[in-house]
Amino acid sequence: MTPRNTPLLVAQGVTKYYGERLACRDVSFAIHPGEVIAVVGESGSGKTTLLALLSQRLKLSAGSVSYRQNGDLRDLDGLTEAERRRLQRTDWGFVHQDPREGLRMNVSAGANVGERLMATGWRHYGRIRNAAREWLTRVEIDETRIDDAPLSFSGGMRQRLQMAKNLVTHPRLVFMDEPTGGLDVSVQARLLDLIRALVADLGLAAIIVTHDLAVARLLSHRILVMKNGEVIEAGLTDRVLDDPREAYTQLLVSSVLAA
Repeated sequence: MTPRNTPLLVAQGVTKYYGERLACRDVSFAIHPGEVIAVVGESGSGKTTLLALLSQRLKLSAGSVSYRQNGDLRDLDGLTEAERRRLQRTDWGFVHQDPREGLRMNVSAGANVGERLMATGWRHYGRIRNAAREWLTRVEIDETRIDDAPLSFSGGMRQRLQMAKNLVTHPRLVFMDEPTGGLDVSVQARLLDLIRALVADLGLAAIIVTHDLAVARLLSHRILVMKNGEVIEAGLTDRVLDDPREAYTQLLVSSVLAA
């Protein structure tokens, strides 16, 4: 287990250009075991691109992302494709805003959870099914729905199923892209309570992209505020949201208060 005072992931000068268009520039920070960092900003600020770069779903134009494996920080640029896939299937999770991107919609809920276990070497059908049933219960889905396809689930249930699929391998780090986006307020509240409980119970580190400052305040320890592809303010969540220093952050906070 990685000590909490030792960085789990370190980003240094993370930059992405699409041709001449800047998407993300010179972002540097570290996340520690059990820590939750929220990345906030308006649409087009670069926060989703940053998440894709950190999770190796996009290739960097410049900079580096290092992750601690077997006690050592390793530059992820040096991973083979097989090593990268294994990392993404075991030690990391990725929760998409649209659960249809993270689930196979036409196969059963149990199969969605179980296929991640099979990708890590599980072969015993009974063990896989029992683990899937356990995780459905943990994310508040009735275990009798184990053979139902996500097509028959509500939006909130699909998102909770996606959480189960990601967490069944007990990852150390989870990336979340607007996990409550598009859900009704009451469904959002239930999902946020579940995410907060699971993160605390499992000791997860998480990087959460959100435009919702209430989500950032509820879930995160630290916050990064992005504008035009750059981090313009960072710090403890309560400090940044209660006493923002940058005019842009002040505007974001005031817009929430005025809503």
